[in-house]
Amino acid sequence: MSIKYAKDQPAGFTNRIENVAIVGAGGQVGKHIAEELLKTGKHNVTAITRFGSDSELAAGVKVVQVDYDDEQTIVDALKGQQFLFISLAVTAPKDTQAKLIAAAAKAGVSWIMPNSYGLDLANKEVMKDTLGAPAAEAGVAAVEKAGLSWVYMTCSFWYEYSLSMGDSWYGFDIPNKKVTFFDDGKTRINTSTWRQCGRAAAHLLSLKELPDDENDQSPTVSQWRNKGLYISSFLASQRDMLDSLNRVLGTTDGDWQIEYEPSDVRYKRGLQIFQTGNLVGFALALYSRAFYPNGDGNYEAKQGLANKALGLPEEDFDEATKLAVEMAEEGFAARRAATLTKH
Repeated sequence: MSIKYAKDQPAGFTNRIENVAIVGAGGQVGKHIAEELLKTGKHNVTAITRFGSDSELAAGVKVVQVDYDDEQTIVDALKGQQFLFISLAVTAPKDTQAKLIAAAAKAGVSWIMPNSYGLDLANKEVMKDTLGAPAAEAGVAAVEKAGLSWVYMTCSFWYEYSLSMGDSWYGFDIPNKKVTFFDDGKTRINTSTWRQCGRAAAHLLSLKELPDDENDQSPTVSQWRNKGLYISSFLASQRDMLDSLNRVLGTTDGDWQIEYEPSDVRYKRGLQIFQTGNLVGFALALYSRAFYPNGDGNYEAKQGLANKALGLPEEDFDEATKLAVEMAEEGFAARRAATLTKH
């Protein structure tokens, strides 16, 4: 694709993205994307929700309800929007994203961030092993077929969520002071907080859309056109996480029940559980695979990060751990796991 410059655009082109729509604005990461976009004061944020939805949304978000089985309602909701974020729950109907993309094309939306917020799309092997390749590739293909541009946010696992959720995620059962180390527990992977994902989205869309001309070297949204946007909060191992938990809780290793399981054995066990229809097995396999000691979970070493270009802040590891502890103690894991086991 040839490089486009702002100087060559038609009259009325403003070289900034102002109108942004979000599907899943009340969800785990969508909520933070909406809040961070609003903080900039540069964007009009619209939440696309299904009729009857009672999701809590950030103050300042415009709400438009649609019927996913009536394409025209989606097209009408997306008219005038420049960028669409899609953040769907794992339990959402499989054809929802395709419907949204098709409607976005008819509405004239230029940019889409398809359902991503996960592992490295460019790592075909890990995407295949974690069963994410078909959905991820289908989303990107649908955007390209529609003639639109995509940006795929690779942020790996959400840190506070994954640490608080229990053994099948990062291996920690915080309330009962138990941890299962995958292999030796020292493999480091990238991981991101919800807030950092939200900031990344907001900082990206606060950039100019296109370079002004051939001499403009400043970051622009178009720099990530049809590419992965690699961001991260921390490069951390389970050992690092336990050290942080000890600092936050005032505990030592002696207060924890520490067990070990080979990551490949754990991965296969997760797949077997998932085959019974239990999504907790999917989590078990997904996380175990990312911690293989071959470095697949450390994408910053292979792809680099966009943190600096986006102006993302360095975060406090222990503060993020403290939030995970609060979530675990408030029963977040039990509520969320109960939802997953119903599907």
